[in-house]
Amino acid sequence: MIIIHAHLQVKPDQEEAFLNAVKALIPASRAEEGNVTYTLMKSTEQEHRYTMVELWKDEAAIAAYNASSHFQAFMQQAPAFMAAPMQAEVFAGEPVKR
Repeated sequence: MIIIHAHLQVKPDQEEAFLNAVKALIPASRAEEGNVTYTLMKSTEQEHRYTMVELWKDEAAIAAYNASSHFQAFMQQAPAFMAAPMQAEVFAGEPVKR
């Protein structure tokens, strides 16, 4: 399983537009065949800071997602929203059996 934390610093005056754009991105991303979960989190410590927490089955699923029309459309809009470049952390992991 691949885990991605995409950290997004949004321009204050573009926050509403950003949230509208992710409202379309999130359900389309969750519908991807290799997606396990796709959740937007808002920081309680930093204003206008979000983290998209993504879990994917494998690298092939991420490649298909990165080529998808909904992700490409969001990425074309993103420069207008972003106050800083996106920072992505990528991890490999497996669920812990209890």
